[in-house]
Amino acid sequence: MLILSRKKGQSIIIDENIEIVVVSVEGEQVKIGINAPPQVKIFRSEVLESIRESNKAAIASPQQLSAIKGLASIVDKKNKPME
Repeated sequence: MLILSRKKGQSIIIDENIEIVVVSVEGEQVKIGINAPPQVKIFRSEVLESIRESNKAAIASPQQLSAIKGLASIVDKKNKPME
C-alpha cells in the first residue's frame, strides 16, 4: 500500500487520468474529490461489499435457482434441432 501525505487542495494522479483531490479536512474526517473518466466505476468499499453480498444472496436463493433452471430448460428445448 502506498501512503501519501496531502494537504487541503493537493491531489494525486493515478494512471494519468484519475485525480484524487483533498477537498477538506475536518477533525478525523477527510473529504476527497475524484476526477475520473465516466467509464471508471467508483464505489465506497462498504457499498461495493454490500453489492457483492446481495449478488451472492440472490444467486443462492432457491427461487432464483429454480427460475434459472426453468429458463435454461426452455432455452434448451427451443435450441434443439427439429427431427
